[in-house]
Amino acid sequence: MAENDTPSMTTGIPGLSEAVGESGAGAGIATPAEGVRAVRAPVEAKNGWWWGTGRRKRAVARVRIRPSDGDKATVRVQVASDTFKAVDEYFSEMRDRGDCMAPLEATGLMGKFEVVARLDGGGYMGQAQAFRLGLARALRDYDPNLEDRLREEGFLTRDAREVERKKYGQAGARRRFQFSKR
Repeated sequence: MAENDTPSMTTGIPGLSEAVGESGAGAGIATPAEGVRAVRAPVEAKNGWWWGTGRRKRAVARVRIRPSDGDKATVRVQVASDTFKAVDEYFSEMRDRGDCMAPLEATGLMGKFEVVARLDGGGYMGQAQAFRLGLARALRDYDPNLEDRLREEGFLTRDAREVERKKYGQAGARRRFQFSKR
Protein backbone atom coordinates (compact mmCIF):
# COMPACT_ATOMS: atom_id res chain seq x y z
CA MET A 1 0.00 0.00 0.00
CA ALA A 2 1.29 3.40 -0.91
CA GLU A 3 1.47 6.25 1.55
CA ASN A 4 -1.63 7.92 0.08
CA ASP A 5 -3.65 4.67 0.03
CA THR A 6 -3.99 4.30 3.80
CA PRO A 7 -7.63 3.99 4.83
CA SER A 8 -8.85 6.90 6.89
CA MET A 9 -10.80 6.31 10.05
CA THR A 10 -14.24 7.82 9.88
CA THR A 11 -16.77 8.49 12.57
CA GLY A 12 -19.72 7.05 10.69
CA ILE A 13 -21.51 10.38 10.79
CA PRO A 14 -21.78 11.94 7.32
CA GLY A 15 -19.93 15.21 6.96
CA LEU A 16 -18.19 15.02 10.34
CA SER A 17 -14.81 13.83 9.05
CA GLU A 18 -14.82 16.52 6.35
CA ALA A 19 -15.53 19.20 8.95
CA VAL A 20 -12.65 18.06 11.14
CA GLY A 21 -10.19 17.51 8.30
CA GLU A 22 -8.32 14.49 7.04
CA SER A 23 -4.76 15.60 7.72
CA GLY A 24 -2.44 15.10 10.65
CA ALA A 25 -2.36 12.58 13.45
CA GLY A 26 -5.67 10.97 14.23
CA ALA A 27 -7.14 12.00 10.90
CA GLY A 28 -10.87 11.52 10.71
CA ILE A 29 -11.36 11.31 14.47
CA ALA A 30 -13.54 14.14 15.63
CA THR A 31 -12.29 16.05 18.62
CA PRO A 32 -15.01 18.25 20.04
CA ALA A 33 -14.30 21.91 20.50
CA GLU A 34 -14.10 23.31 24.01
CA GLY A 35 -17.54 23.14 25.65
CA VAL A 36 -19.15 21.26 22.73
CA ARG A 37 -20.38 17.71 23.23
CA ALA A 38 -19.61 15.15 20.52
CA VAL A 39 -22.69 13.57 18.96
CA ARG A 40 -22.90 9.89 19.82
CA ALA A 41 -23.51 7.27 17.17
CA PRO A 42 -27.13 6.15 16.76
CA VAL A 43 -28.03 2.81 18.33
CA GLU A 44 -29.47 0.13 16.10
CA ALA A 45 -33.05 -0.94 16.76
CA LYS A 46 -33.67 -4.33 18.34
CA ASN A 47 -36.50 -5.99 16.40
CA GLY A 48 -37.70 -2.59 15.25
CA TRP A 49 -37.80 -1.04 18.75
CA TRP A 50 -35.48 1.34 20.58
CA TRP A 51 -35.25 0.61 24.31
CA GLY A 52 -34.62 2.80 27.34
CA THR A 53 -34.58 1.94 31.03
CA GLY A 54 -35.45 4.49 33.68
CA ARG A 55 -35.25 4.22 37.46
CA ARG A 56 -36.50 6.43 40.28
CA LYS A 57 -36.54 5.39 43.95
CA ARG A 58 -37.73 1.76 43.78
CA ALA A 59 -39.56 2.14 40.46
CA VAL A 60 -38.21 0.70 37.20
CA ALA A 61 -39.58 1.53 33.75
CA ARG A 62 -38.62 -0.41 30.63
CA VAL A 63 -39.68 1.77 27.72
CA ARG A 64 -39.62 0.87 24.03
CA ILE A 65 -40.42 3.14 21.11
CA ARG A 66 -40.76 2.87 17.36
CA PRO A 67 -41.76 5.42 14.73
CA SER A 68 -45.31 5.13 13.48
CA ASP A 69 -47.76 6.92 11.30
CA GLY A 70 -50.38 9.15 12.91
CA ASP A 71 -53.10 6.55 13.40
CA LYS A 72 -50.96 4.06 15.41
CA ALA A 73 -49.08 6.61 17.53
CA THR A 74 -49.98 5.74 21.13
CA VAL A 75 -48.43 5.85 24.57
CA ARG A 76 -49.39 2.73 26.54
CA VAL A 77 -48.46 0.98 29.76
CA GLN A 78 -48.24 -2.81 29.59
CA VAL A 79 -50.01 -4.11 32.69
CA ALA A 80 -49.79 -7.83 31.85
CA SER A 81 -48.44 -9.83 28.91
CA ASP A 82 -51.43 -9.01 26.73
CA THR A 83 -53.15 -6.20 28.67
CA PHE A 84 -52.42 -2.54 28.01
CA LYS A 85 -53.70 0.71 29.52
CA ALA A 86 -53.44 4.20 28.12
CA VAL A 87 -51.32 6.59 30.17
CA ASP A 88 -54.47 8.56 31.02
CA GLU A 89 -56.04 5.42 32.51
CA TYR A 90 -52.94 4.25 34.38
CA PHE A 91 -51.97 7.58 35.98
CA SER A 92 -54.77 9.46 37.71
CA GLU A 93 -52.76 12.62 38.48
CA MET A 94 -52.17 15.22 35.76
CA ARG A 95 -48.66 15.74 37.14
CA ASP A 96 -47.76 12.10 36.46
CA ARG A 97 -49.29 12.14 32.96
CA GLY A 98 -47.32 15.29 32.19
CA ASP A 99 -44.09 13.65 33.38
CA CYS A 100 -44.65 10.74 30.99
CA MET A 101 -45.27 12.94 27.95
CA ALA A 102 -42.66 15.62 28.70
CA PRO A 103 -39.77 14.22 26.55
CA LEU A 104 -42.05 13.88 23.51
CA GLU A 105 -43.42 17.41 23.95
CA ALA A 106 -39.95 18.92 24.48
CA THR A 107 -38.60 17.37 21.27
CA GLY A 108 -41.74 18.05 19.22
CA LEU A 109 -42.30 14.36 18.49
CA MET A 110 -45.73 14.00 20.09
CA GLY A 111 -47.89 11.69 17.96
CA LYS A 112 -44.99 10.34 15.90
CA PHE A 113 -44.07 7.29 18.02
CA GLU A 114 -45.63 4.16 19.39
CA VAL A 115 -44.51 3.95 23.03
CA VAL A 116 -44.93 0.90 25.27
CA ALA A 117 -43.70 0.79 28.87
CA ARG A 118 -43.49 -1.89 31.56
CA LEU A 119 -43.56 -0.35 35.04
CA ASP A 120 -42.52 -2.17 38.22
CA GLY A 121 -42.11 -1.20 41.87
CA GLY A 122 -42.42 2.09 43.69
CA GLY A 123 -45.40 4.40 43.69
CA TYR A 124 -47.17 6.25 40.92
CA MET A 125 -44.97 9.33 41.07
CA GLY A 126 -41.74 7.30 41.03
CA GLN A 127 -43.06 5.21 38.14
CA ALA A 128 -43.96 8.33 36.15
CA GLN A 129 -40.50 9.82 36.64
CA ALA A 130 -38.85 6.49 35.76
CA PHE A 131 -41.03 6.43 32.62
CA ARG A 132 -39.79 9.92 31.72
CA LEU A 133 -36.12 8.91 32.06
CA GLY A 134 -36.61 5.68 30.09
CA LEU A 135 -38.44 7.49 27.29
CA ALA A 136 -35.75 10.18 27.11
CA ARG A 137 -33.02 7.52 26.86
CA ALA A 138 -34.89 5.68 24.12
CA LEU A 139 -35.36 8.92 22.15
CA ARG A 140 -31.65 9.71 22.54
CA ASP A 141 -30.73 6.29 21.17
CA TYR A 142 -33.14 6.75 18.26
CA ASP A 143 -31.75 10.18 17.29
CA PRO A 144 -28.55 11.33 19.06
CA ASN A 145 -29.17 14.91 17.87
CA LEU A 146 -32.00 15.12 20.43
CA GLU A 147 -29.58 14.61 23.34
CA ASP A 148 -28.77 18.29 23.87
CA ARG A 149 -32.44 19.27 24.01
CA LEU A 150 -33.30 16.40 26.38
CA ARG A 151 -30.31 17.18 28.62
CA GLU A 152 -31.24 20.88 28.67
CA GLU A 153 -34.65 19.98 30.07
CA GLY A 154 -33.07 17.60 32.62
CA PHE A 155 -34.71 14.46 31.24
CA LEU A 156 -31.45 12.47 30.94
CA THR A 157 -30.34 13.04 34.53
CA ARG A 158 -31.03 10.19 36.94
CA ASP A 159 -32.42 11.34 40.30
CA ALA A 160 -30.26 9.29 42.66
CA ARG A 161 -32.13 10.07 45.88
CA GLU A 162 -33.18 6.94 47.74
CA VAL A 163 -34.76 6.24 51.12
CA GLU A 164 -32.18 6.14 53.91
CA ARG A 165 -32.07 2.79 55.68
CA LYS A 166 -33.38 2.23 59.18
CA LYS A 167 -30.69 1.81 61.82
CA TYR A 168 -30.78 -0.69 64.68
CA GLY A 169 -31.51 0.79 68.11
CA GLN A 170 -33.64 3.51 66.50
CA ALA A 171 -37.25 3.83 65.41
CA GLY A 172 -36.29 4.80 61.84
CA ALA A 173 -33.46 6.18 59.76
CA ARG A 174 -32.97 9.22 62.03
CA ARG A 175 -35.84 8.96 64.53
CA ARG A 176 -34.85 7.73 67.97
CA PHE A 177 -37.06 5.94 70.45
CA GLN A 178 -38.62 8.22 73.04
CA PHE A 179 -36.26 8.98 75.88
CA SER A 180 -37.60 8.29 79.38
CA LYS A 181 -35.87 10.01 82.26
CA ARG A 182 -37.53 7.80 84.90
